Amino acid sequence: MPRIARAVKEQGAPLLGIAAYFYDPIFVEIAAKLGFRVLWIEMEHAFITFAQAADLCRIASGSGMLTMIRIADNRRENVLKAAECGPDMIDLPMADSPEIVHDFIQHARFRPEGARGYFSVPRALDYGMVESLPQAQQKLNAELSLMIQIETAEAVARADELCAIPGIDIFLGPADLSSSLGVPGQTTHAKVVAAAQTCIRSARQHGKLIAVGSPLPDVQFWADQGVDILFCGNDVACLRIGAQSILKQATAAIQNRKASTSA
Repeated sequence: MPRIARAVKEQGAPLLGIAAYFYDPIFVEIAAKLGFRVLWIEMEHAFITFAQAADLCRIASGSGMLTMIRIADNRRENVLKAAECGPDMIDLPMADSPEIVHDFIQHARFRPEGARGYFSVPRALDYGMVESLPQAQQKLNAELSLMIQIETAEAVARADELCAIPGIDIFLGPADLSSSLGVPGQTTHAKVVAAAQTCIRSARQHGKLIAVGSPLPDVQFWADQGVDILFCGNDVACLRIGAQSILKQATAAIQNRKASTSA
């Protein structure tokens, strides 16, 4: 059973997650101490390197968090290096067709489920400190969750076909989905909701976990849909919101002082 599925089963859904868009071990430790259960390590849009991603996996794991690396695409090098970092999940964006997903699985899973290259000393295999590498590889096949991101109208149209693929789970991307459906930024528009519910039904029918990334105003909506993993923030937003709050309070205090002095 994938480690993330075990956590959902033991702790109940949704597990709350937060995203790292830049490399900062302090942020990861703070997030873990606050109670976030899953760390999303962003490598599609952000500038995190694989070496940094591996370190963030170490820090998060040591702090009691599960980890997900979102890669840029399904090229072998991207999938393989992410897998060697030892995350609990790898997320593939824009997974619009079974062919794309097939390549993803081939690169991420050891034989017989895939054709992952043999490397004996990665973090994912405890640096080779295992009794049997073949057994450890099969254990890793069972424990690593592969997320495919449904975030286009094309993927929604093939949702049942995608969800029927063995060995994958589902990540809904409402932001890109809203753009693909012609209502950019309207993540709870009727078109987006209908598309998401189509995907959720297919995922449930095929026994898949469902993750979603959501802005705070939409968290209740997605929780009501019964998703298993709910990412509800990121490091940049936390920094911005915290700085804005501090600046606003400090500015108000100074203005109040000026007002009382001039009175």
